Amino acid sequence: MSERTPTTRGLTARAYVELVRPPNVTTATADVLAGYAVAGAPWPGSVGWLLGATVCLYAGGIVLNDVFDFDIDRLERPERPIPSGRVTRTAAARFGGLLLAAGAGLAWGGGQATALVAAATALCILLYDGLGKRQPWGPVNMGACRAGNLLLGVAATPAALRWAWPLAFLPLAYITAVTAVSRGEVHGGNRPVAAFALVSLGAVLLALLWLCSRPHWSPAGLLLVAALVVRVLPPFARAWQSPTASTTRLAVRSGVLSLMLLDAVLGAVYAGAVYAAGIVVTALAAGWLARRFAVT
Repeated sequence: MSERTPTTRGLTARAYVELVRPPNVTTATADVLAGYAVAGAPWPGSVGWLLGATVCLYAGGIVLNDVFDFDIDRLERPERPIPSGRVTRTAAARFGGLLLAAGAGLAWGGGQATALVAAATALCILLYDGLGKRQPWGPVNMGACRAGNLLLGVAATPAALRWAWPLAFLPLAYITAVTAVSRGEVHGGNRPVAAFALVSLGAVLLALLWLCSRPHWSPAGLLLVAALVVRVLPPFARAWQSPTASTTRLAVRSGVLSLMLLDAVLGAVYAGAVYAAGIVVTALAAGWLARRFAVT
């Protein structure tokens, strides 16, 4: 009977880590931290449960995305863990399902409201992976998943959901724009889609500036908005000017990793500069991971 050597086990573990795309999962923690700041929830309170929940939900969504995309990835991205044979499709499906269930279960640590938001987010993830990503409305579906991440943190104080829910439109619009452009990562994009993304991102940036002025100016928030402008608009402008596969991939990579700056702006506005700095640390961690693992 054959046995798996330590080297083989290490390669398998590496494949599973690649499957969940660590840089992307790290960005999900910033969503919850931002929502927690908006809610004014006590620290640490239930934040540990919610961070665990969002990590599992996001990781499960990424894994199941690759399970559903197996046939396409065999042609377009054969280096990924499933089409390369390093993780079987069945094992990945089981792994992704367990992660989603774990995310929904961990959210109960924050109470009934967070559990309901987590369940709704999990359903939104399944809809996107199984159907939405191949539909015209798919980018909005993906944006709704990230909006759910933010609301998961807000729901730590259930009463905050009554007035803070419109803030979910910020990650919704932002990720809708990024996801729409991401459809051109392999074969190249098109200018109308890139133009839509630029307009959407511009609207999000204007909304963030407005938030930074109410009820008084937030210097830290303004600095972070400026950083977001520098990080996001140039690569998306290049993707509009020359919508090749390479410029599209660079724009999407920058868009995914820079979402955490949006979260940091919310942290600055609702909880102050020190709290925002904590969110920026997660952004730096995501950037470090992005140099070692794939983002898209």
